[in-house]
Amino acid sequence: MNQRFHWETVYRTKAPDAVSWYAPHLDTSLALIARTATSPSSAIIDVGGGEATLVDDLLARGYTDVSVLDISAEAIRVARGRLGAAADGVDWRVADITQTTLPEQRYDVWHDRAVFHFLLEREQRAAYVRQVARAMRPGGSVIVATFGPEGPTKCSGLDIVRYDAAGLHDEFGPAFRLVESTTELHQTPFGTTQQFVYCFCRVE
Repeated sequence: MNQRFHWETVYRTKAPDAVSWYAPHLDTSLALIARTATSPSSAIIDVGGGEATLVDDLLARGYTDVSVLDISAEAIRVARGRLGAAADGVDWRVADITQTTLPEQRYDVWHDRAVFHFLLEREQRAAYVRQVARAMRPGGSVIVATFGPEGPTKCSGLDIVRYDAAGLHDEFGPAFRLVESTTELHQTPFGTTQQFVYCFCRVE
């Protein structure tokens, strides 16, 4: 399946609050980011940001160096339109994170809620980790969330890989020091619950 076509179709045919991963605010992500992005000028990238409101909340909290990357141009279009003039202060990138080239040592905080678990092939995951290692500044923070062991086995019709905290950290390796992990029970717009596991790491 063509991943870009799949996600363009999803975002063109469903309202932002009609997908299972929607939340009005990504509170767990925001709390973790606030702990590590202590300066308004901290460089933050949201990978797979889609139509999520994380970028809105980061700007509202005064962060001035925010990037959003997503494979779907439609998702980026919707997020930009929602922000209005404030969108001009965001670095928007339409790209597949496993294939694009990001600036070297550019970011202080890497955030990904629910991209990594779509990477079924070992080569894809290795390419993703190489991107993180290249793009992060030394001492930077990496926040990645996937479906946990009790989470769904599919999302948006696609197979996913579920992880516990140890398994997720193992994908990244010793260059990323695990600071902590946490489990979130996400309430979907449809009244169901999804288990997410977050790993919060430092780049050694």
